[in-house]
Amino acid sequence: MSFESFFEAQSFMLWAVFIIALVMGAVVNKTNFCTMGAVSDFVNMGDTGRLRAWLLAMAVAILGVTLLEYAGLLNLSGSFPPYRNSNIVLAENILGGLMFGVGMTLASGCGNKCLVRIGGGNIKSIIVFLIVGALAYFMINPFPGSDKTIYSVLFYGWTSPMSVDVLKPQDIGSLVGGSEPSAMRLIVGVVVFLAMGHFIFKSKEFRSSADNMIGGAVVGLAVLAAWFVSGNVIVDADGEILSLQQYYNQWDMLADSDAGKPAAGAMLATQSYTFINPMGQALNYLAGGLDGSLMTFGVVAVFGVVAGSLIWSLISRSFRIEWFSSASDVANHVIGAVLMGIGGTLAMGCTIGQAVTGISTLAVGSILTFGAIFLGSALTMKIQYYKMVYEDEATVMKSLITGLVDLKLLPKSMRKLDAI
Repeated sequence: MSFESFFEAQSFMLWAVFIIALVMGAVVNKTNFCTMGAVSDFVNMGDTGRLRAWLLAMAVAILGVTLLEYAGLLNLSGSFPPYRNSNIVLAENILGGLMFGVGMTLASGCGNKCLVRIGGGNIKSIIVFLIVGALAYFMINPFPGSDKTIYSVLFYGWTSPMSVDVLKPQDIGSLVGGSEPSAMRLIVGVVVFLAMGHFIFKSKEFRSSADNMIGGAVVGLAVLAAWFVSGNVIVDADGEILSLQQYYNQWDMLADSDAGKPAAGAMLATQSYTFINPMGQALNYLAGGLDGSLMTFGVVAVFGVVAGSLIWSLISRSFRIEWFSSASDVANHVIGAVLMGIGGTLAMGCTIGQAVTGISTLAVGSILTFGAIFLGSALTMKIQYYKMVYEDEATVMKSLITGLVDLKLLPKSMRKLDAI
């Protein structure tokens, strides 16, 4: 996809990303694809339908990425965010994932679901969006009149020393592939796809659910399509073939003026869908008076999902205004949004950004984050359940320990509350 000017190339990329996100938003709304719902169904009812849909999204994205890479049609070495960085930030992946998992449970959904709910008329989700966006933005951008970010103040000093530098890309193919990571990525990707596919489709109930199959497949294909588009839009600058980011880095030599120059070059790199950091970008774009230099992949992705969900809500007549039901409902959503904004940025992604987009790169950090998000959400649901059933008898600690026993992470002898 070659264009003669940077502006044509960027415009094509942004419109393509918006349209793909619009389709994803509509399909997610229609099929009720929900990662928090997947955890809830599994933990509370033993129903794996939506969990298998989530895994299908991962499997489709993994296979697609590995095939495109092997064919030389995609290069993820300089992606944004840098999923395959040699530095595995263990504390940030795990702590951020746990925080995000707890937060999305309290706030009734992950980043993607928040945007889908906004499109469906949920005013609560607008509040969540504003809080998540503000915290995500200041996690990586300095406060006004300061050089400090939330990340630098609260996390960098103690999480950074806990990282591990593997001295090569952290994806499984590179770690075990030696001098031939491309071939090993293909082998690992195909094996993982087949193994996941076997687990996903061995369920007769899942095979009979068109919504679950369509939802998972479309989310996975959307992630794959965005990878491909962002990685293959190029500018033919008088015979010199450049990516958008390469053109940006040579702007002074190639462009006649600074008119139309994006505010940051990092966000022109190859990337796919994630929704926590982009909420911060979208809020910055709105606060900046719709300044075109602040329009990014992430911003159009956010707007695309909301628009797609809104369109489906209107077509299906499911659009409903929803507000908080009580003071405790407000508190849960506010606390959840805070944890999502900080945790999702710290972990470098959400249940889509890390657990589909990141995992499609086979990055170790993404796998760790997915596990931490799942655990954080599952334990929060267990604590809520036991406190609802046993009321005052169920302290947070008793409920937490019992939840860990239920999840088979602690021995049965440590159970504090009777199973229901």
